[in-house]
Amino acid sequence: MLLWAFEPQHGELFLYTALMAYALELPVYVVLKKMFKRPRPCDFLVNLTAHVTPSDKFSLPSGHTAAAWLMASIVAHYYPPFALLAYSWAALIGLSRVLLGVHYPSDVLAGTALGVTIASLSISILG
Repeated sequence: MLLWAFEPQHGELFLYTALMAYALELPVYVVLKKMFKRPRPCDFLVNLTAHVTPSDKFSLPSGHTAAAWLMASIVAHYYPPFALLAYSWAALIGLSRVLLGVHYPSDVLAGTALGVTIASLSISILG
């Protein structure tokens, strides 16, 4: 919202692109979760305990990772000097999901693909 208010070059378009992207990403994420119904590693593997309480019972794709890569992709498109920082942040979000015991690495890769794809679609429509 601050970019929309104070950054005249790309702020408004950045906001609309992000809103569109999240509006598209969320239903796709929900459909994929219900379609795959992959149990979380902390529920499937006997020796593994989650370090956080998952928001739902299925793991594929990682929604946190999808959202992080979606935002990082949009930030990188409109503000290229921040691309490395944004992509590093998104990668750390994905890694944290595995280290916390709530996702498999493939869940994170699927979340990354989902986030980047939806961001690219939104950018191509509005950008």
